[in-house]
Amino acid sequence: MRKLLFFFITGSVCWLAACSTGPREASIHSPSRDTWPAEMPWWKANNLRLIQTNLPAYEAGLDVDSLLADLNRFSTNVLLINAGGIMAFYPTKLDSHYINPYMNPDMLGDVIEKCHQQGIRVIVRFDFSRIHESIFQEHPDWCYISPDGDRIINDDLYMISINAPYLQEKSIEIVEEVIDNYAIDGLFINMPGYHTANHYQGTYHGIDQNIHDQKRFAEFSGGLDLPLEEDIDDPAFRKYQEFKQFTVTDWLKNLHRMVKSKSDQIAICTYRTNFVDIIRHESQTRDLPYWPYNSSDNVNSLVNSYPDHIASNASIQQISFQSRYNAIEPEEIAIRLYENIAHGSGLDISLMGDFRGYEDLRNLPAIESIYGFHKRYEPYFGRYLSASKIAVIAPGYWPGGDPMQEYRGVQLMLNEAHLSYDIIEDSQIAHLKDKLANYKLIILPEITGLNQASIETLKELVDHGTSLIATNRTLFRNALAMRELFGVTPENTDYDGSGNYLAPENYSLFKRLQGQTMLFWKFNLGLYDFSRADETYLPILAKGRPGPPEKIGGHDPTGYQALAIKNYPKAKTAMLPINLGKLYYLHGYEQHKNLLLDIIDYLYPEAVEQIQTNAHPRVETILQQYRLNLPRNYGKDHVDGMILHLVNLTGFSGNTYFEPLPVTGLEFKIRCEFEPKQVFSMVQQKQIAYTWSDGFITFEVDLPGQFDGIVMEK
Repeated sequence: MRKLLFFFITGSVCWLAACSTGPREASIHSPSRDTWPAEMPWWKANNLRLIQTNLPAYEAGLDVDSLLADLNRFSTNVLLINAGGIMAFYPTKLDSHYINPYMNPDMLGDVIEKCHQQGIRVIVRFDFSRIHESIFQEHPDWCYISPDGDRIINDDLYMISINAPYLQEKSIEIVEEVIDNYAIDGLFINMPGYHTANHYQGTYHGIDQNIHDQKRFAEFSGGLDLPLEEDIDDPAFRKYQEFKQFTVTDWLKNLHRMVKSKSDQIAICTYRTNFVDIIRHESQTRDLPYWPYNSSDNVNSLVNSYPDHIASNASIQQISFQSRYNAIEPEEIAIRLYENIAHGSGLDISLMGDFRGYEDLRNLPAIESIYGFHKRYEPYFGRYLSASKIAVIAPGYWPGGDPMQEYRGVQLMLNEAHLSYDIIEDSQIAHLKDKLANYKLIILPEITGLNQASIETLKELVDHGTSLIATNRTLFRNALAMRELFGVTPENTDYDGSGNYLAPENYSLFKRLQGQTMLFWKFNLGLYDFSRADETYLPILAKGRPGPPEKIGGHDPTGYQALAIKNYPKAKTAMLPINLGKLYYLHGYEQHKNLLLDIIDYLYPEAVEQIQTNAHPRVETILQQYRLNLPRNYGKDHVDGMILHLVNLTGFSGNTYFEPLPVTGLEFKIRCEFEPKQVFSMVQQKQIAYTWSDGFITFEVDLPGQFDGIVMEK
């Protein structure tokens, strides 16, 4: 039996593998002997263990020494702390910057100095979404005003207008003042962008009608008035959407220009993708059904859609804006953090205040343990090359509504079937054509708004051998593209399918549906002309006669079908104009998942070969190729092996997170092009017996806890 001996040296791991043939040293260098290039932006190491202290005003006098002791206990290497915007946490000299009445003049400087002494980077937080009423009284034109003349107000804070001088000019002056007075490592902008609601109170107010917005939109649009309602069928609103994107990006460009003129070692971080260095996202718990794959969803999408950026996905401790002092369950925190590192980002936690006097202490042991785990195995995280051959297209950076449900339902099906996949945002299709060419199958779950460049990219990919599956209203606004790619024409894209059935008549295709002749339906059921398709399946049966058992029946064929397949020389495309993903996301009947899995088998039969396992559907499997994340490997593109990350979700009941069940006897057969030198468990710290033959590795492992990482070293 081979054993691993672990030695921990200055935040890096150095280990010896002792085996029957004698010890073999793995040369993982200590930071003291192997440092990152001086010219490399510090965040490019992609090893963030970030903790954000969201300080209420009254905590501006925090104990800096106790904060540092806690940061070190939690293996933190980046602190995110308040600086300004809504209020200054430092002695500002700017008239447009309201000073926190509880401000300790030395707090921010002390935090930065003492963090740097401990090797901890400091990112400072700005929130320019609101100004204090004292500034509003002097400059009411700087603030949001609704179509009904209302303001968005939280106590004594007023929502600003993006195109007014406060954001366009004063915000950049505030950031510059902080940079000139403090040796910050980065800045984080909270809540950038347009707002139509008071999110802290859940009230909708409408499109901002500020005079500065009116003037700039007229200039941008060639004289149009600001729309009063969010109506996608209104040309003025569609132009307004372009305007919003342009103006926020333009402001970020101006901010970026100023910051980088000061130093190229100051990171810009926010929830946007242009003119930033670290793209931040958030895992939150708000609406039912809970989404246990939230971090996987966010990080997978960011790292694959924006490969030149660093992703940092914050696990938000609070249950909601109205319940900030009550944290989510420790098991949910653990799932989020493990999913973060499994998909290639660092760790990120957002706390209310600092650690002392914290109102809900239950999560802190889990955070301390996982941050310590990341520090211990840091070289194995943050430098991943995807092994996936399936891509799922995401409906935007922060999807919502029906498209979000369709998209999540498709992810849920793939996760439970242990099919490895990457996520690409719909806006990035044309920009990532070369990357997308590596996939054998692309799934488009209700991707409705593709531009012409993206459509042309999809056509090229199909011609070169990539198959497509589209669901529900994908491309419904572009009938020509739908006909060219899938051979279908929509007749009714909004038909309520409640009471209808689908008939899986062809059991050579629908192998998982043997024994069923009628599949119930609910939600949208598109009625399409499939006459230009090469193959059609799943006849749609009529609603029949509703009533008592004595009267039911009459589900006759409607003449429509729910699956069209178009054959190309090297690929196939499949259109399912039905709410397949949403139905599974909300109701979870496996017959609907089996529909998609059978279609995947038909279009891309090799998909099931990559990860073959007896693992429970609630064991999340995330397979990555890795390059050791060490300074000597920066800029290189070789592969040092593969890691199979296992996240145990068996404790998730649907609306509660319990301790996961131990899972034993997990068998894996994984496509692996190299014969590994060794295979070991990170968490259990032991060698794993394996066999390798004909490009596949086979092994068995137990999963006693929440997570494990199975390293297959090349």
